[in-house]
Amino acid sequence: MAPQIVELDRIALIPLSLISPCSCRSHSDFRRWKTFPKLTTAPSFCRFGFKLEVNCNGARGVFRIPRGVLVKHRRRVISAVARAEQPERIDDTEITNEDVKSGTQLSDEGNSEQQQKTSQLKKRIIFGLGIGISVGGVVLAGGWVFTVALAAAVFTGAREYFELVRSRGIASGMTPPPRYVSRACSVICSLMPILTLYFGNIDVSVTSAAFFVAMALLLQRGNPRFAQLSSTMFGLFYCGYLPCFWVKLRCGLAVPAINTRLAASWPLLLGGQTMWTVGLVATLISFSSIIAADTFAFAGGKAFGRTPLTAVSPKKTWEGALAGLIGCIVTSVLLAKFFCWPSSVLSATAFGVLNFFGSLFGDLIESMIKRDAGVKDSGSLIPGHGKTWTY
Repeated sequence: MAPQIVELDRIALIPLSLISPCSCRSHSDFRRWKTFPKLTTAPSFCRFGFKLEVNCNGARGVFRIPRGVLVKHRRRVISAVARAEQPERIDDTEITNEDVKSGTQLSDEGNSEQQQKTSQLKKRIIFGLGIGISVGGVVLAGGWVFTVALAAAVFTGAREYFELVRSRGIASGMTPPPRYVSRACSVICSLMPILTLYFGNIDVSVTSAAFFVAMALLLQRGNPRFAQLSSTMFGLFYCGYLPCFWVKLRCGLAVPAINTRLAASWPLLLGGQTMWTVGLVATLISFSSIIAADTFAFAGGKAFGRTPLTAVSPKKTWEGALAGLIGCIVTSVLLAKFFCWPSSVLSATAFGVLNFFGSLFGDLIESMIKRDAGVKDSGSLIPGHGKTWTY
């Protein structure tokens, strides 16, 4: 059992060799005693150390423990000993029962908390591995499979964003957009990646969506607010426009990656050599480097984190950010050597730096939204993972 710290108040200690601990009395009763009864049975006490002050006031000697002293004791210390100054008699059986109950409760709470942390860690590992395998398969498939899966993720993220906008923390300082506008924007955001793949251009879908949403807000019943327009436009940009670049990266760069080692030995049933394009390699490196940046930043912050990075996310530190940057660059360079793209170390380093800063500032933006909304996690779809994505 871990050592416990117990705070003891002013206690008048009576020499154990002179009086039974079952007859704890105050100073006033101690003066009236002419003789001290001797112990009839050998008491069993536990040793513990503390700083003791001895005040000799005439013929009367009083031992005091200073107020607020902290005593470290390896076993349970009877909490009722702090009431030793009271003249009434303390029942040993009652004290022992109370002590056992309190100790059992503390032990149960500690065990339950440890079990909860272990369970949460297991959930994160299991769902993290499942998500990694699923995302890897979707990225390898590319085309409409990748785009439709991305559209589903965008729809979920857009719904969570507009729920945060309508939450008490943000809505208390502004007028949120109507619920039907929020739902329409979630659908529009999910259609943007599909329209990007179909038309091959992002601008058409974004401008059209912004126009129709602005008209809907201006023609609504009641008094339209600028806060409604700004929060809705940012939602279209953050949840709809930015994910479209993943479609451009994965499906737009269709140039074959000829020098990739896996391309020559890739099975024909899974697409053969033509499946390995520059877009596929770039997407795999981006996903892997962002995951590495998040992992290294977490580990570095836990081990060496001292200097806070920003007030938006107090747990993030400069040391963790530096560790994440190093992990992202190292991962990008190693994968670039394995896939033979990019060809130079400088290009791979620059690619890793871009991925790191994109993920970092996307994470900070989401932290700012959550802080204003007054919530800890932005989503509960994936157990153990509060954030759906990071750009």
